[in-house]
Amino acid sequence: MIWRAELILYKNKERIALYFEFNKELNDKIKAIADVQWSKSLRCWLVPDTEENRTKFKITIHNSQVKINATPSVVEVQTVEYYPNKIQQLAVAAYIETLRLRNYSDNTIKNYRSHFIPFLLYFGNKKPSLITKNEIMDYLVMLRRKENWSSTHQNQVINAIKFFYEQVLKQPRTVYDLPRAKKEWKLPSVFAEEEVKGILTALENIKHKTILCLAYACGLRVSEIVNMKIKDIDSKRMVITVRQGKGKKDRQVMLSEKLLLLMREYFKEYKPKVWLFEGQFGEQYSTRSAQLVLKDAKEKAGVTKKGSIHALRHSFATHLLEGGTDLISIKELLGHNSLSTTSIYTHVSKKQLSKIQSPLDKLI
Repeated sequence: MIWRAELILYKNKERIALYFEFNKELNDKIKAIADVQWSKSLRCWLVPDTEENRTKFKITIHNSQVKINATPSVVEVQTVEYYPNKIQQLAVAAYIETLRLRNYSDNTIKNYRSHFIPFLLYFGNKKPSLITKNEIMDYLVMLRRKENWSSTHQNQVINAIKFFYEQVLKQPRTVYDLPRAKKEWKLPSVFAEEEVKGILTALENIKHKTILCLAYACGLRVSEIVNMKIKDIDSKRMVITVRQGKGKKDRQVMLSEKLLLLMREYFKEYKPKVWLFEGQFGEQYSTRSAQLVLKDAKEKAGVTKKGSIHALRHSFATHLLEGGTDLISIKELLGHNSLSTTSIYTHVSKKQLSKIQSPLDKLI
């Protein structure tokens, strides 16, 4: 069984948050603990942070004396892994090593791994190379019936399994009879300019404000924000270099004059050393913390529209398009491979719609 533990401060109480795939035995074990609770918002079990519970779940958490004044706030992450046999342990190690050798990103490795390990554990002590195509099909059908899958989730599971057999074990390419789910076509979530202004001005903390201003001013992904280093900011040329973004590609975006002034204020107060945004102990800022910053800003600004930091990226592209910037320039700024990907913003831009008069206006 594999689980992840985080030491958090939740509603002013010190808790150990436990995340894991559903397991009845572990669930029953946790329910027997006094003062345990299930968090719907965090999708995890919360148990009291005691030495007894740390020992019970074989968790070692360092710096446990440090608590961050936020709810929730991660202090240290410890992953504990157990496998039924040595073969499975070796299979996972070879799987991850092959992904790294093929230069897959950390997020992709984490994603593939999260789908591959449950698949491996489902077959117990069986040697992975002996699992047949029919058995894999049964596993996929079981998951399809059991879980409310999105098309993306379904395709990711299939890709994760195929990678092991085709890239690690070097077996011939296999087409599974479970059809690839048709991907839903959804419009991106976009904030109105007034909503963005409210979000960006709602926060007094200069670091938090700089994070959100950077996201909107440059159309960055949250991973690109937390991976950014001080050396990537070129104030003389007024450009920001985004290194190894999605698809392992570097690109450059413009550095706004107002953003530069805000960054200088932030630098004077926080004095980051390596990463542009750092945690309490100089470590790289987490994507989760960045998302919580936006959540807090939306609440303070009274913005109820759904959307993560990626919605600020969508808003950046849409507002540029409405302001007259051409699609090719927006494509380069966003780091898209194809212009067809960027063209989705034409469907949410109000520029063209505002030129069309509704027939209702002619009647009433």
